[in-house]
Amino acid sequence: MTGRIIETPEDVAEGAAWLAARDAGMARAFARCGVPPLRRRADGFGTLLQAVVGQQVSTASAAAIWARMEAAGLVVSDAVAAASEEELRAVGLSRPKMRYARGIAGAGLDFQALRDLPDAEVLARLVALPGIGPWTAEIYALTALGRADVFPPGDLALQEAARMLYGLEARPNAAELRNMALGWSPWRAVAARLLWAWYRAEKSREGIA
Repeated sequence: MTGRIIETPEDVAEGAAWLAARDAGMARAFARCGVPPLRRRADGFGTLLQAVVGQQVSTASAAAIWARMEAAGLVVSDAVAAASEEELRAVGLSRPKMRYARGIAGAGLDFQALRDLPDAEVLARLVALPGIGPWTAEIYALTALGRADVFPPGDLALQEAARMLYGLEARPNAAELRNMALGWSPWRAVAARLLWAWYRAEKSREGIA
């Protein structure tokens, strides 16, 4: 059983209102930022590969590499599996990311089947792939599959947002933030959206992009 799926801005608004009614911090974030963005993307190989491309590089660098991959047609599994090392290097992939891209392309994962699996099984199947850690799996489940109760506690922006919003002395680590997020179930993915919105608002106020 998949649980609630976030498909529209109205779904996000429902979750945000639920959170604001039960949590003072979420109420502050909702009052200041309003309904946060939908953050939905198409599911499938390309979206997961793009997440891997973006690991440990700047947003600008990730966008440039992905644009080259799109131009070269290296955004579908068959093309990536058949590409030479020279072709993958030419678009900007590092050696580890070449290995991850090929490994995911050759894994034979049934992306459509993920849509019908429980959250825990989705995450387990994703982290079994090369180069996919918990954060990437959780972000994919949240954005590409619309899972309403998935939360990525290892996300540094979410950790910092929680510190600021709740007046914590230190940034919570992943385990601490995961524990905090238990109270936001069954709308933890909307809580993540509100925290990202709060983070963006705070950093804009400080003059930081």
